[in-house]
Order: sequence, then C-alpha cells, then structure tokens
Amino acid sequence: MSITILAIESSCDDTSASVIIDGIIKSNVISSQLVHAKFGGVVPEIASRAHLKSIVLIVDKALKKAKIDKNYLDAIAFTNGPGLLGSLLVGSSFCKSMAYALNVPIIAVNHLKAHALSHLIDNPKIKFPYLSLLVSGGHTQIILVEDYLNMKIIGETRDDAVGEAFDKSAKILGLDYPGGPLLDKLAKNGNPLKYTFGKTKIQNLDFSFSGIKTSFLYFINTQIKKNKNFVHENLEDIASSIQKSLVDMLMEKIIIASEKYKISEISISGGVAANSLLRTTIKNCSKELKWNFYFPKIEHCTDNAAMIANYANYMFLDNQFSSYDIIPEPRLKF
Repeated sequence: MSITILAIESSCDDTSASVIIDGIIKSNVISSQLVHAKFGGVVPEIASRAHLKSIVLIVDKALKKAKIDKNYLDAIAFTNGPGLLGSLLVGSSFCKSMAYALNVPIIAVNHLKAHALSHLIDNPKIKFPYLSLLVSGGHTQIILVEDYLNMKIIGETRDDAVGEAFDKSAKILGLDYPGGPLLDKLAKNGNPLKYTFGKTKIQNLDFSFSGIKTSFLYFINTQIKKNKNFVHENLEDIASSIQKSLVDMLMEKIIIASEKYKISEISISGGVAANSLLRTTIKNCSKELKWNFYFPKIEHCTDNAAMIANYANYMFLDNQFSSYDIIPEPRLKF
C-alpha cells in the first residue's frame, strides 16, 4: 500500500510544501520572504501575513510537481513548533482544514526532530545511534539520536544560537541580513588566524555565544576609533577570523560528545550546516577521528517542508497521528 503525505513548514519566514510518497520526496517547494532584509531580521507579523498570501499557491505547486491529486493523500503534516506563533498558526490551520475536508489524519511534527533526521532524505542508510549537531539561527544543540523516533538533547546553547552569532557579527560589519552566508563568502579570501576573540567557557556540552558576540563588538568599536576605515580595509580577514572562532566552538563540543558517548556517527543539520568552513572542518576531522559524517543537501539545511515530510513518514508508519485540537507550541522542545 502506497503512503502519500503532504507536509507544510511555516515556522518562521519561509513557506514550504512537500510531497513524500513511500519515503521518497517527490517535491519540495519553498517561498522565501525577502522583505525582512530591510528590517535586519524577521518581523513576526509580516511573516505570518506573507504565509497567508502564499500558502495556497505553494501547496498547489508542490502537488503538481509531485504529479499527485489531493484526493490521493493519506495524511497531511505540519510544523507544530518551535517557531513564531503567527506563522505556525497559518500552517497548522491550513493543514487541519484541508485534512478535515479530505477526511485524512494530521501529523504534527517537531521542527527540531525533523532537522535531526534531514540528512536521511538523501542518504537513508545510517547506523544508530548517532550524534546530530543542529545549528541554525534559532537553535544550537547536540542531539543523541537513538533511532528514528527516539532522541534527546545532550547539549544546547544557554543564550544565543550560533546562526544568530553569525548574523549579528555580519550586521556589526555592515553586511545585509541574513549575514551568515555573506560572512562565509568573504571569509574564503581572508586569514582566519589574523584576529582572536574572547569566548565563554562552559565545562559540559552546552554552548554560549553571547560572550564572543560582545567581544567581537568591542573589538570592532575599538579598532574603528583608531582607524575609521579598519573594517573596510580588513573585511575579509575579520570575516574569516570570526567564522573560524564560531566553528571552533562547535567542533570543540561535538568532539567531546563523540568521545563521551563513544559514537563516531555524526550528522550536521540546520541552516549553519551550509557553512563551507564547518563542512570542510568536519570532513578533515572525520579522517583523524574516524568519523562517519552526514550532511543534508544545501536545500535541506535551511527550513523546508521536505524534512517535515521525511519525519512525518516515520511517524505515519508508527501510527503517531495528532488530534485536531492540538495547538502550535512556539517553544516546543523534545
């Protein structure tokens, strides 16, 4: 019996719909909201309104691309959290209405767990347990994944997420939002050892990025007082140095986690998983530490419905359906 699921992701500022048939992604359509760039960050009210405008069109495109009629759907899945409440409500309300009309069950998906399994979209063969380093604009966590549906957080940020640290550093340098990808591009031609910045030291597997953000801000302000053209004259070296510092902080913790739990299967997920230095560093470390490492495709790193569909498929097989009275949880955890 074929299993066909439509999934919608609307946790932040991207509206996305995906169709999965028998565990294989048949479509993954994403509409990004570029309007937030001029505000230097996502504006929740604008995001939810944009979802309302685009969700019907995006779902229609996903169904057509998958060459499937809505009447052949076996379930409809959606992101239930964490995320922006207004954005989550748009996605969940749409899915509930559509599922009710079609008389099919709904599946409420945890956005974080979907990220942790996102590399399985393109590489379904993996050994359990494995460690997932989830790095994005809103989350930085190390997750122990024991099987498809059982996982727990063993380390997480105590303040800011690493993606936010990238974006805020870029903003300090005068780069547009989102600044992480721009910082990565500039860093490729810079000297990563040119400058160093203070970091908060935490003994366990948790992270803290507030300290390095403050150190970076003070460093830039001090240098500008000495030379108003400092950033312009040293932009690539600055970008390369702060990027290396942030990646080093991630690597330090995942190496400790690997040694502590004696696990050599490592996955990286989330928007920051697209960072070129992080990918290169993981690959180099894997040779020395004898890791098997896994990355999602770039298109599956940032928020997308394919990862929601992928996780929903495992939930469907385990009969984990949701009640229609379920409400979105902006601060949803494991």
